[in-house]
Amino acid sequence: MIRYILFWFEPQQGHWRHYKPAASPGPRGTNRGGPALKQRDPVGTASRQKLAFLSINQIKFLLNLSPCNFKMARSMSFFIFITLLSFAPICFSFKSNNDNLYPQYYYKSCPQALEIVKSVVAKAVAKEARMAASLLRLHFHDCFVKGCDASLLLDSSNGIVTEKGSNPNKNSARGFEVLDEIKSALEKECPQTVSCADILALAARDSTVLAGGPNWEVPLGRRDSRSASLSGSNNNIPAPNNTFDSILSKFKRQGLDLVDLVALSGSHTIGNSRCTSFRQRLYNQSGNNKPDSTLDQSYAAQLRNRCPKSGGDQNLFFLDFVSPTKFDNSYFKLLLASKGLLNSDQVLTTKSQASLALVKQYAEDNALFFDHFAKSMVKMGNISPLTGSSGEIRKTCRKINSS
Repeated sequence: MIRYILFWFEPQQGHWRHYKPAASPGPRGTNRGGPALKQRDPVGTASRQKLAFLSINQIKFLLNLSPCNFKMARSMSFFIFITLLSFAPICFSFKSNNDNLYPQYYYKSCPQALEIVKSVVAKAVAKEARMAASLLRLHFHDCFVKGCDASLLLDSSNGIVTEKGSNPNKNSARGFEVLDEIKSALEKECPQTVSCADILALAARDSTVLAGGPNWEVPLGRRDSRSASLSGSNNNIPAPNNTFDSILSKFKRQGLDLVDLVALSGSHTIGNSRCTSFRQRLYNQSGNNKPDSTLDQSYAAQLRNRCPKSGGDQNLFFLDFVSPTKFDNSYFKLLLASKGLLNSDQVLTTKSQASLALVKQYAEDNALFFDHFAKSMVKMGNISPLTGSSGEIRKTCRKINSS
């Protein structure tokens, strides 16, 4: 009988680790029980332990791995499988949805990159708790337009029309100065190495963690776009008053599914929204001069105190008034109480039984929400990245490099 020992190298810790099969491992490929949604799981720690009991072909199928070359082996975590019958090391690397993105991308070229990003984000969030939601939102609004390429960060110049002036971003997208500070610090440490697109992805993760949310490894290696798309920003980013079908369609257009939609909507557990984004629900949701019937009316009355029929467009309201600066599942509990602030929030419970079922699961199980949110963030961060020789590494995030 062939038995396997699984080795892998963890560069951040600087040592090898391994798992060895128990004497009676049980059926190969057995899974934990529980609802199917809870098994929506890329490889985690528990899964890595189970890999010791699988054949190489099974492991390659499970992880969607491919042999890595020498260059990748130097910079990425990799596995070596040893059988008791032969000594044949094989090199593998974890793959995200895009083969060229992996967490250790800057391990050699800019080893302090992640710490620099985290430090600046932590300082900004400590100064203003709202900044966590703002930075998270920038990553979302960037990825839904031409992919995760930092096109959102470009100012208008040299024929470029900025996405910052689109309906979803005008008077609401913020946090650009924080990204400027991060980029400036990185350029001093390792010039023209870390992309603005990767900065956005890392800042979104760090903001989530600082607000009390889940942590995850961010696949890195994106490059920056040399163009922006105002029309793409207007057309691709879901709007507060979109229908459920319209929102889901926009997610599917990006390769995301219903679980991603509901899980990522949970980012509204932190942050604010402007009166102009939900006024229609308070006064004329269906064109009959009546408030939205799916909105708790006592909550609606409170909102009308600071969101009149006219004026006060920029007045801010918490998306989750129970724990507005804490990343948790109270957002979903509010949806079940008909107290979602935006129409795009509340339709998750009123227009789809499958969506409602997910909302209920997340409201009951904070750990499940965190797990799905982290996986959906990685999936979203892999939308059409520029890699290899495509795009560029900008020197400043607000403008393309001079040709």
